[in-house]
Amino acid sequence: HCNFEFDLCGWKQDENYDFNWHLRTSSTAKLGTGPATDHTLQEPSGHYIFIKSSFFQLPGQKARISSPSLSRKNKNCKVCEGVVIIFYYHMYGAHIGSLIIYQRTTLNHEKILLNLTGNQGNFWQRKALTLSGDGDEDFQVVFEGIAGEGPKDGIALDDLTFSKEC
Repeated sequence: HCNFEFDLCGWKQDENYDFNWHLRTSSTAKLGTGPATDHTLQEPSGHYIFIKSSFFQLPGQKARISSPSLSRKNKNCKVCEGVVIIFYYHMYGAHIGSLIIYQRTTLNHEKILLNLTGNQGNFWQRKALTLSGDGDEDFQVVFEGIAGEGPKDGIALDDLTFSKEC
């Protein structure tokens, strides 16, 4: 489980992309960018990760952050069909970009689990995604944010949790 209150909890920025996800609070955000509070504490001082469109990012540029590797060698991970990742997202703004979630194997095979584009509302939304069990190969979950065209529009993530089987 990662609520981003202290750090990125082992999630890593993918260095081969245009920019990074940033750890931040609503109290440090400029008015009109991002959620009013985090999801965990429901406080402006609570933390989440965020990307926003700005003069530094062109529309279509990407930021990626990857989970620690999850092992298929764990017998519960092999057997259980119900391994999921649960997370909360906030995507609000007239010119919001996209949020794409992948499952990536150690051999870099990627499968899209979810693709959201455009304004999803000015509130935190919960999503649970089932992770597929292809063979014995270890895997990661990757969150990719794609910059939109609006300078105040952004994508936030909070409370990323894997089911306890893995």
